[in-house]
Amino acid sequence: MSAPLRVLVVGLGNMGQSHAQAYHANPGFEIVGLANRTEVKLPAALQAYPRFGSFEEALAATKPDIVSINTHTDSHADYAIRAMEAGAHVFLEKPLAATVADAERVVATATRLQCKLVIGYILRHHPSWIDFIRTARELGGPYVMRMNLNQQSSGTEWAVHKRIMETTSPIVDCGVHYLDVMCQICDAKPVEVRGMGLRLSEEVAPDMYNYGHLQVLFADGSVGWYEAAWGPMISETAFFVKDVMTPKGSVSIVMKEGANSADIETHTKTSTIRTHWSARGADGRYLRPDEDRVMADEPGHQELCNREQAFLLKAIREDIDLTAHMSEAVRSLAVVLAADLSVREGRAVKL
Repeated sequence: MSAPLRVLVVGLGNMGQSHAQAYHANPGFEIVGLANRTEVKLPAALQAYPRFGSFEEALAATKPDIVSINTHTDSHADYAIRAMEAGAHVFLEKPLAATVADAERVVATATRLQCKLVIGYILRHHPSWIDFIRTARELGGPYVMRMNLNQQSSGTEWAVHKRIMETTSPIVDCGVHYLDVMCQICDAKPVEVRGMGLRLSEEVAPDMYNYGHLQVLFADGSVGWYEAAWGPMISETAFFVKDVMTPKGSVSIVMKEGANSADIETHTKTSTIRTHWSARGADGRYLRPDEDRVMADEPGHQELCNREQAFLLKAIREDIDLTAHMSEAVRSLAVVLAADLSVREGRAVKL
């Protein structure tokens, strides 16, 4: 049996701790260090591992096989490149980088050094989202893709959102997930993006916005929109829309009644997938009733993190080619960064 791969986890926020618990639970990994710039409270399972106050100190001391990077976006590229240059494979939370140029630099380094680079696209490991994408593709395009991820946040959650917005807007931070979904559904290239945003709180930096909306146009005529908003003023009405329409019908993720936008499980658990077919008979009535597939016993947030890290282990052990994985991460990042530019400059951006 192969020896466990030695992992250094950098960044111990919500996602960092979830990934650390995934490494802790998987015998294919051995955690050799946890690094965070400030003291944080850790669950009991993680408290015995060595702690470091900086990435540099931890990397030099532990000499890991893998570095798991879960810090703020503006540090992603430099940390990932330094980890790979030190001989480590990398798991990198989304977004891949703060700029397309930095993202391409990270991918080029992974290719040159033959390191595995897995980006944290958690929905790619979710069976219900895989089913949602498959159903949309079976209906066939052109597509109208409607998605949002709004969170009414206060207290600790709002503090976390404000820290993220020191470097990254909502439509970039979470938008990469849903643009990745759109690009998996639609084979055509995205060609233009339009964005708008609004600063709804004086607690948000003057050059940042906590409500954002983008529209993306694809080469085959397909269109998509994505909306993201954070803060104590955000409405709980229609905060979760995941819907695709085509000439042949539509597929939607339908949330259960009473879902809470601040609950992280709300944004991963799909509840029900509803498929509607547009075909009608001579009498004008639908030939086929809508189908609801209830997603019982689907994985929660921690189990999805476990699956992400199991994929990382498999990619390393089986030498899986991650070329498409990396290029697709750059593609979805390019779209949301273009949308952010559109918000700031008030113009449509060609891709």
